[in-house]
Amino acid sequence: MKKLTNNLTFWVFISAILGYFLSAQFGNKEWLTQSELPLFYELLLLVKSVFLSSLTMMVAPIIFFSLLGGILNIGELAKLKTMGSVTITYYLSTTIIAIIIGLTAVFFVHPWKNSDVTLQSFVPEANTVQDRVTYKKPKSLIKSNDDSVIMIIKGVFDKALVNPFKALSENNILGIVTSALLLGLALIFVHAGDSPLFKITEDINSVINKILHWIIKTTPYGIFAIAFEFQLKTSGAIISELVSFCVLVFCATMIHGAIVLPSIAWVFGGVKPLDFFKKAARPMMIAFSTSSSVAALPVSMQTTEEEFGVSEGVSGFVFPLGATMNMDGTALFEGIAAVFLAHLYGIDLSPVATFSIFFMSMVSSIGAPGMPSASMSGMQIVLLAAGIPLEAIGILIVIDKPLDTFRTAVNVEGDIIGAIVTQNYLNKKLKKV
Repeated sequence: MKKLTNNLTFWVFISAILGYFLSAQFGNKEWLTQSELPLFYELLLLVKSVFLSSLTMMVAPIIFFSLLGGILNIGELAKLKTMGSVTITYYLSTTIIAIIIGLTAVFFVHPWKNSDVTLQSFVPEANTVQDRVTYKKPKSLIKSNDDSVIMIIKGVFDKALVNPFKALSENNILGIVTSALLLGLALIFVHAGDSPLFKITEDINSVINKILHWIIKTTPYGIFAIAFEFQLKTSGAIISELVSFCVLVFCATMIHGAIVLPSIAWVFGGVKPLDFFKKAARPMMIAFSTSSSVAALPVSMQTTEEEFGVSEGVSGFVFPLGATMNMDGTALFEGIAAVFLAHLYGIDLSPVATFSIFFMSMVSSIGAPGMPSASMSGMQIVLLAAGIPLEAIGILIVIDKPLDTFRTAVNVEGDIIGAIVTQNYLNKKLKKV
C-alpha cells in the first residue's frame, strides 16, 4: 500500500478521476462564458495555466539538447562502421515501419471520423477572467489548406532556416530541430568523441531532465485542474471516442510488435517467432510492468547474451542506443494521438500536415527518456507542431498508463531484435572474410 501511495502515476490517475467527477457534480458550463467566475474556478484556471506554462518552458531546451545528444551518440557509434551502420539502419527502418502503420490507421481506419464530438475552443471570449489565466492555443507550423506544393515547401524552409536563438525563444519546433541537426553534424565532423562539448551536452541533458522531473511532480495538481475544465467542455460521448482511440492504438502497436518485429527477427536474425517470445518473455514483462525500457535494460542485455548468443560487445553497443533512440511504439502512439486530438478540436489536417505530424513524432521519439510516460514530453513537440493546445495532454494522461505498458514492451522487444540482427549480420560477414 505504501508503494502504491508513493507512485506518481497512481496520484495522477486519482487526480484526473476526482477532477472529472467533482466538475460533473458541482461544475457549471455557464462559467465558460461568464466574465465573473467563482474564486475556486479562477484558482483552478491559474493552476492549469502555471502547469502548462511550466511544460511549455521546457519544450525548446528538451528538443534542442535531446536531439543534439542523440546525434552525437549516433556519431560516436557510426565510427564503429559496420556495427553502427547496421544498428542505426535497423532502428530507423523499424521506426519508419511503425509510422507507416500509424498513417495507415489514421487514413483508412480512423474510427472517430464519423463522430461529431468536438471540444470547445481553448481561446475564451475576449475580456474575460479566463483570458488572463488560460493557456492560449499555439500557432501551427503546418498549414492544412490547399496551398500549392511550392508554397508549402517555401513555408517549411521559412520556418526551418531561422536564427537558432529566435527559434528557441519562439518555440519554433522546426527551426529548433534544424539547428540541432546542423550543430550536431558539425560537432561530429569537427571534434573527436572525447571533446568536452560532448560531455557538456550530456550534462545539460541531465540538468534538463532533473528540472522536468520537478515539474512532473506537480502533475497531479495540473491534471486535476485540466480534468475539471475538460468535463465542462465535453459531453459523455467523448468516452466512446477515447475507447475507440485506445483500441486503434493497441491494435496498431500489436501489429508492429506481434507481426512486424518477429518477422524481422526471423528473416534477418534467424530466430523463429515462438522461440523469440519464449526466450524474451522476462525482459518484455519487466518493461510491461514498469513502463520503463531503462528499468528492463540489465535484464534485456543478460537475456540477449545468454539466450540468443549475442556478444557482450554487440549488446553493450546496441542497447544503450536503443534505450533512447528506438521508440517505435512511442512514435506510433504520438502520431495517432495528435491526429485524434486535432479531430476533437476541429483542426483540419491535410495529408501533408498529417505526414508532418508523424515526422515530428519520429523526431521527438529520438532521445526520449526511457521512463514511464516519457512520451508526454515528446507529445508536447507534436502538439505544438500541429497547433493543438498543450492542455490536450490532460486527455491523454488519463488513458496513457495502460497504453504505455504495451508500447514500452514493444520498444524493448525492438531493442532485443536489433541486437540479434546486428550479431547475425556480423557473424555472416566474419564467415565471408
